[in-house]
Amino acid sequence: MPFDHDTVVGFAKSFGLFYLLGMSVICLAWTYWPSNKKGFEEAAKMPILEEDDRPWR
Repeated sequence: MPFDHDTVVGFAKSFGLFYLLGMSVICLAWTYWPSNKKGFEEAAKMPILEEDDRPWR
């Protein structure tokens, strides 16, 4: 199998596609995993900082 430019580009495109699809599935699984619910509920109850959001000067 020669490692010319077209072969490397084709491999990088296909590997990148599967890499991004895999990372998306992992992120979705982590988000909807039942044991993470408590952490997300605590984060939702944190104070909103928009009241203090003003220019520095």
